[in-house]
Amino acid sequence: MKFNLADVVETVASAVPDRVALTYEDVELTYGQLDAEANRTAHHLAQSGIAAGEHVALFLKNSVEHVTSILGLIKIRAVPINVNYRYTPAELEYIFTNSDSAAVIVELPEHQRTLAALLGSCPLVRTVFVVGETVDELRDAAQERGVSVVAFADAREQSPAADFPTRSGDDLYLLYTGGTTGYPKGVMWRQDDFFRKPLSGGNPYGDEPRQDLAEVAAAAKEFPELAFLIAAPLMHGAALYSLFTFFTLGARVVLRRDFEPKAVVESIEKDRVQVILIVGDGMGLPLVDELERRQGEVDYSSLFSITSGGAIWSTAVRDRMLAVKPDLLLRDNFGASESGNDGAFTIDEAGTLRMPPSPSKVLVDERLNEIEPGSDEIGYIARIGNVPLGYYKDEEKTARTFPTRSDGTRLSVLGDMGRVEADGTIVFLGRGSQCINTGGEKVFAEEVEAALHAHPSISDALVVPVPDPRMGQQVAAVIATYPDAPELTLEVVQEHCRETLAGYKVPRSIVVVDEVKRTPAGKADYRWATETAAS
Repeated sequence: MKFNLADVVETVASAVPDRVALTYEDVELTYGQLDAEANRTAHHLAQSGIAAGEHVALFLKNSVEHVTSILGLIKIRAVPINVNYRYTPAELEYIFTNSDSAAVIVELPEHQRTLAALLGSCPLVRTVFVVGETVDELRDAAQERGVSVVAFADAREQSPAADFPTRSGDDLYLLYTGGTTGYPKGVMWRQDDFFRKPLSGGNPYGDEPRQDLAEVAAAAKEFPELAFLIAAPLMHGAALYSLFTFFTLGARVVLRRDFEPKAVVESIEKDRVQVILIVGDGMGLPLVDELERRQGEVDYSSLFSITSGGAIWSTAVRDRMLAVKPDLLLRDNFGASESGNDGAFTIDEAGTLRMPPSPSKVLVDERLNEIEPGSDEIGYIARIGNVPLGYYKDEEKTARTFPTRSDGTRLSVLGDMGRVEADGTIVFLGRGSQCINTGGEKVFAEEVEAALHAHPSISDALVVPVPDPRMGQQVAAVIATYPDAPELTLEVVQEHCRETLAGYKVPRSIVVVDEVKRTPAGKADYRWATETAAS
């Protein structure tokens, strides 16, 4: 069968209605309660004019309303658009217009004011749903533009019944990328492909995907009542994948308004959290700092796993987590907005990342020919099967990222580079777009960043190329240090890096900043780092 995400969530809600589905701050909702709230939201959106197939931008931080908006929209076959709430006005305008959003759901007063200033540049936006009180600036701008302002809270007056039209596995889910190296792109997923790839067919801890909704229901009833804390914001692909994955399993999702390491650590004891999802070192470093500070003060006994996805998670940070709690299961997921969940990395003592052989992943050269296992040739990691339809309104980038081979096989080729060992294991080297060519030698930024994160004085770091008249490019690092750390010099950094890196990979320059800029989800901002290093 073809799976629709709303059908899957409703199936689980019917199977385990009394199980807690969502813990947000001090609010708890069972699956039955959450599904009813999502139904009310869906009816409210539909009665306010949102039709099947229309796009609605979610300009929201984590909240119950964010979750019910996502679920409510897919229930009426509309399309949620994830919005990075820290974007500049120009970037926000791009998202609203590029996505052809007919409506925006917004909450915070400062976000409302930003939206008010952009309404004149977003001709397709005809409705704004406001969570909480509407600020005067938004009300005035909407009236001038003829845009309707609707109170989100009016959804409480709607029916909780699930009386919706029949849905399809071909319904669209549009997921905007993080935009770490350029403007974000909307990745178009068929919901059936979304279920089978990002959600691992509803069975992330097993080998075989679920075959139908009856099997989804039976599995949810059998799944233990585990608590998964998603530390990332829901506008991030890894967080969305996790939200739907855990709802498919019938687990309890724990959400926080913002990523605050202190609150996350306290939630371990308070909410009996068993698994925490982070996004690489951007979240892992401040989290392990807090875990170390609160050791012996907070009860960590319920926590058995920390999972990362969407960014590099260095060995140094993992080792510190294991020093706090040696029995932790650390899982590093490999995936992207354009590929979904590709499985977990393993890591050796040298910090090399490996992915076990899989029929859904191959290594290809620039002509998309598969590279023979055991070859020393570096190639591109390509995904096969259940790949997205492409990028929204961008045929050129779609053709480049989702090419079709001569045999008709569609691939997802994102620029992740590696080599394939004799047994089919793929060794991950790094993202090609972050590859630095210094005198003909290739340096992958992620490898150097991992080495920097192992230094006890460095709280965060990004590595980028800067021009070099002789070598073409040289390796540069933008570094932040801990408050009480001694002054960090280039010589000290270089000496540290030479312990694990070849000489040509060692940074030739550093810039020490108060804070390394990242997105709210912990993703690297390489544009900012390049500008900072060049200056």
